[in-house]
Amino acid sequence: MKYKRILLKLSGESLMGKSQYGIDEKKIEEYALDIQEVAKAGIQIAIVIGGGNIFRGLKGVGKGFDRVQGDYMGMLATIINSLALQSALENLNIPAVVLSAIAIDPLCKKMSKRRALENLNKSRVVIIAGGTGNPFFTTDSAAALRAIEIEADIILKGTRVDGIYTADPEKDKNAKKFDELTFSEAYEKQLNIMDLTAFTLCRENKLPIIVFNINEKGNLLKIVNGDKIGTLVTN
Repeated sequence: MKYKRILLKLSGESLMGKSQYGIDEKKIEEYALDIQEVAKAGIQIAIVIGGGNIFRGLKGVGKGFDRVQGDYMGMLATIINSLALQSALENLNIPAVVLSAIAIDPLCKKMSKRRALENLNKSRVVIIAGGTGNPFFTTDSAAALRAIEIEADIILKGTRVDGIYTADPEKDKNAKKFDELTFSEAYEKQLNIMDLTAFTLCRENKLPIIVFNINEKGNLLKIVNGDKIGTLVTN
């Protein structure tokens, strides 16, 4: 296996499947099955999920919510998604624990590096919820922060496209895919990979990122096996 410890970043919207909002049970089961394959291969897995399928802080601002309050509501949405994924994994007999920047007894304990590593070393999938615990930060930033904290080998950002392109491939048929990029190249080309805070954290800590299609079954296992899937961003 090429990677021993990974952090998988999923958007909240990815959990909607074909629905307009909320959680699609079939879609979350599909993700759980892919994660099960990787866990059974002995890979340590941490996961950060967004909350956009339930509530997004910035969207709340447009509807009259205070930004800080809206961001906290978004953090709670990530906890709901994390609990749903935990349940789906446990249904497959994969031990999983939810840790959160915002501890909610009895649902999830407070995130700490020591607690996360203890669970990873016991072969449990660690789902890290609650963002960074602070407003004005995205779950991309939370994913970068947590990956660095737990000393992950790489961030795997699951999307609905198969990598990074020169433009949105769903809108521009002439968009060209990159197989590999440096952080400098991605910055110069102004490619929308992660928000700038997350991107800078990864760059400064030499933490590589792979952007790939999470909806294609088996991609996750192929990546940890060393197959060239998606787009790799490195220093």
